Amino acid sequence: MAEVGTSPESAAAGHAPAAAGARKLVIVGFMCAGKSRLGRLAAQRLGWRLADSDKLLEERFGEPIASFFAREGEQAFRDREQELVLELLAAPGPAIVPLGGGAVERRAVRDALAGHDVVHIEVGLEVAWERAHDSGRPLARDRERFAQLHAARRPLYESVAGVVLADGAEKTPAFVDALRRGSGGTRMVWSAQGYPVWVGAGVLDAAADLLPDHGRNFVVADENVLQLHGERIAGLAPAATLTVPSGEQHKTMAQAERLLRELAGAGMQRSDTIVAIGGGVVGDLGGFCAATYQRGVAIAHVPTTVVAQVDSAYGGKTGVDLPEGKNYVGAFHQPAAVLTDPTVLGTLPTQELAAGFAEIVKTALIAGGGMWEEVRGWPPLRDVVESDLVTMTRVIEACARTKLSVVAVDERDTGFRAALNLGHTFAHALESATGYGRWRHGDAVGLGLLVALRVSERVTGLDPAVRDDVARLLERQGLPRTFEGPPVAELLDHMARDKKRRGAQRNLVLLRSPGDVAVESEADEAALVEAIEELRA
Repeated sequence: MAEVGTSPESAAAGHAPAAAGARKLVIVGFMCAGKSRLGRLAAQRLGWRLADSDKLLEERFGEPIASFFAREGEQAFRDREQELVLELLAAPGPAIVPLGGGAVERRAVRDALAGHDVVHIEVGLEVAWERAHDSGRPLARDRERFAQLHAARRPLYESVAGVVLADGAEKTPAFVDALRRGSGGTRMVWSAQGYPVWVGAGVLDAAADLLPDHGRNFVVADENVLQLHGERIAGLAPAATLTVPSGEQHKTMAQAERLLRELAGAGMQRSDTIVAIGGGVVGDLGGFCAATYQRGVAIAHVPTTVVAQVDSAYGGKTGVDLPEGKNYVGAFHQPAAVLTDPTVLGTLPTQELAAGFAEIVKTALIAGGGMWEEVRGWPPLRDVVESDLVTMTRVIEACARTKLSVVAVDERDTGFRAALNLGHTFAHALESATGYGRWRHGDAVGLGLLVALRVSERVTGLDPAVRDDVARLLERQGLPRTFEGPPVAELLDHMARDKKRRGAQRNLVLLRSPGDVAVESEADEAALVEAIEELRA
C-alpha cells in the first residue's frame, strides 16, 4: 500500500516511517463511529489480519472494558491500552487495527502511528451520543462531558490521520482501493457518495496516479490554466484536450454544445473520463457535459481557483447559465474524484484570490466553531497562500469536509443543502442582472453575505457583531462592500426566480449564529429592501 497515512504534522515532526512489511491500516475516531465494523470489512477486502484493540484488551483483562475501567480507573486503563497498541503497531506483517476512541490521547501512541496508514472516521456529536449513551460505556454517561471529549479529541484524530471518511460517508472499505493510489504528503477525504477528494501540494503532478481507472482521459481546461500548468498534467496523456475561455459569461448552452460535439468528434466513449481543470466555470460546464454526454460519463475535477477548491468542485452540482438565471440548466452528477492542489493558487491574481475568500467566509459561518474563529482573524489571502501553505491546505480541506457533510444528508438539494447558499440568493441575482460579466462570483457572494446577515439580525436575532466581523474581513481582502448597478426592483425580480423558491414565498438562507443556519426563512420584504439599499454606493 502506498504511503498516504502520514499527516502533515507527523511529517513535519520528522517521525521515522514504519519498518518495511510492518505497515498497518489503523482506524481512529470517536466512540460509536463504526471503527470495529469498518475494520472487519477492510480485513475481509484486503485479506489482512484484524487486530481490534478493544477486543484484544477485553481478552487480556478477562472481562469487559467497562468493568475494568470502573474498578481500576481511567489512568490504569490508558496505561494498558497504550501498551497493547504499541505492541500491535510494532508487530510484523500487515494488519487492520481499529483503536479505541481515546487511544490517541497518549503522545506515545500518536508518535507510533507515524508511518502507518491512519483513517479517521468522522461522526457528529448528536449521532455519537445517540449511539453511545445507553451502551454502558463509562465515558458516555454525562452529556456535557461527552461533548467536551468529542471536541477535544477531534484535533488529535486530525493530527494523525492521512485519510478521513467524511461525516455521513458510507462506512465501507471501498476507500481502500483509492488509498492504494496515494503518495506521501497528500490527504484523502472519502465522500458519502463514494469518491475520493485528494488534497495537498503535488496532487496536480500525481493526477495520473490518483485518478480511478475509467478508460481514456479527455481534458476540458480553462485556456489560461492550461498555459500555466499544462506541463504538470502531461502525465494524464489525454486522448484530446478541449479549452474553455475564462469567465462566467462563457458558461452557456452554446459552449456546452461545442464541447459535446468536440468530444463526439474525438471519439469519446462511455467508458472514458472527462477531466475538468480550472475554476468553477470549467467544473460546472465540464460536469454538465459529463452528465449528458451519452447519458453520462465519469468526471474528475481538478479545481484551480479558491472558489472551486473550497466549494464548487464537491457535491455533484453541474450547470450552465441562462439570461433568466444562474445555473438554470443542469444536473446532479457526482465526480469520480476531486484532485485539489493548493500550490496552483499562487499563480492567481490577487483580486481573484480575494474573491474566492468570500466562499471561505461563507463556509466558516456555516461550520461555526473553531473554523469561524480562525478565519475571522485571517490576513489578506495572498499572504496565507504565499507564506503558510499548511494552513491554507488545512482550511481548504475543512471547507471541503463541511460541504461534503451537508451534501451527505441532502444530495439532491431538497432541504438542508440550501444552507450552502448562504449569501448566494442576492449574489446570483446581481450576477444575472448584470449579464455575468461585471462581478466576480466571490465579489457578489461577499455582498450577498452582508445582505443575508443584515436580514438575519431582524428575522433570526443574529448578533450584529457577526456582520461587522464579515464586513471587516471583506475590507481586509479588498472586496467590495457596496455596489452600483441595477435598481432594487430589478434585483428583487431576479431573486424571485431563485431555483429554491417555493410558490409565492420569498425564502432566504439566514444565520442564527455561526454554525447555526436557518434554511428557508421567510424574509420580510421591507427588511430585504433595506439591507440591499444599505449597500448601494
